[in-house]
Parts: sequence; structure tokens; C-alpha cells
Amino acid sequence: MKKAIVLSSGGVDSSVCVAMAVEKFGSENVATASIFYGQKHDKELKAAKAIANFYKLPHYEFDLSSVMQYSNCSLLSGSTEKISHKSYAEQIAEQGPDGNGKVSTYVPFRNGLMLSVCASLAQSLFEKDEVTLYLGAHGDDAAGNAYADCSTDFVNTMGKAISIGTYGLVKVKAPFAGMSKADVVKKGLDLKVPFEFTWSCYEGGEKPCGTCGTCIDRAKAFAENGVKDPAL
Repeated sequence: MKKAIVLSSGGVDSSVCVAMAVEKFGSENVATASIFYGQKHDKELKAAKAIANFYKLPHYEFDLSSVMQYSNCSLLSGSTEKISHKSYAEQIAEQGPDGNGKVSTYVPFRNGLMLSVCASLAQSLFEKDEVTLYLGAHGDDAAGNAYADCSTDFVNTMGKAISIGTYGLVKVKAPFAGMSKADVVKKGLDLKVPFEFTWSCYEGGEKPCGTCGTCIDRAKAFAENGVKDPAL
């Protein structure tokens, strides 16, 4: 039996991955997993649960905040840094020619850590089954090296390591690695993803701030599809 586990942040990209996995494998063969890594708010974790509930999927949540306790990434509750309210492109441009592209909201090796957790979960839940791990990383995240752990090279290399370490039973699938966020939204609209349940904003307010990097990216993606963001 083939199974799927979706690494779910409760945002647009991972929620579309959930819909794709359900369409391909059937809801009875899909689970979702979320990671608390010390974020300043729990809005995305609540959104991930809401998405799992919508599709009637088992949902698993892990607390890995102790791993990130030494990081000063602006997304983390213990950080002394404020979240940037500029687009990713603006943040990268401000680094100048000697910058590495990394934006202030990059969480150290987050995708590597979370994929590893999901690989262990897959081998624990479905020891003898083939399992596909879905990661919602898309081309816009990797552009300019903003998030190195969203790049095609990273996904492919991590996927190879996970496959080797699980006797070939677990593989990583990042269906949006070469796509823009607008393309992801289009796919989600086609699949009737309940975007009204999703949360993308880095701030934990009652409503999305509209000015952080991910809010800007999300607004642009919906606008390019000519539709209003149902979460607003």
C-alpha cells in the first residue's frame, strides 16, 4: 500500500500539497505533520490542524523548539530581531553584491530537520509501505538563494539521503520546486483548496499584516490569478 505524509505549515503551498496527496492516494492513505520550532505565534499550527480536519486526515504535531533555542532568527519567540516588512527581493537587494541571498526569516536548516522528522514518522507509522513525503517549497522561495533549503538541489539531495536511510521506502516530493507561487495558487484553485483556513503571515495578529515577505508573496500570487484571497 502506498501512503503519503504532507509536511503542513498551514499555509498556501503545503495545503495545496495536501489536496494533491488526497487526490492521488485517497484520504485514507494520507496524514499531515506540523512542527513547532519556537515560532512567535501558533496561527500556522492551528491552520494546519484546520486543513487536516477539512480533509479528515490524521494530524501529527512535534515540538522541536529546543533545537532552535540558540538561533536568533526573527521568526522565533526568543529572537532580538524584528520581522522584516519588505519583500524577499528587497531584502536580497539590500545585501549588495557580496550578500549570500539569505533572508532574515531563514530558520537554520528547517526543511532538513522537518523532513527528517517526517521520514522517521513515515517509517514508524508505515514500516513496510512506500511513503511519499510532500514538501511545499516553490521556486519563488529558492529565488536569489533566499531560502537555500527550498532549492531543487537541496530537495533532490535530501530526498536521496532519506531514500537511502529508509531502505528505499520513503521518498521526497516537492511538486512546486520549479513553479511560482502564482502557479501554486492556480493549482489550489483548480483543486478547490479551502484557502480560507490557511495562514501565511509571519506576524501572529488577528489578521495578516499584509507587509511581511510572505504576505507580499501571497497577495501577489492571488492577484496574478485574478481572485481575492479568501483568507482576507
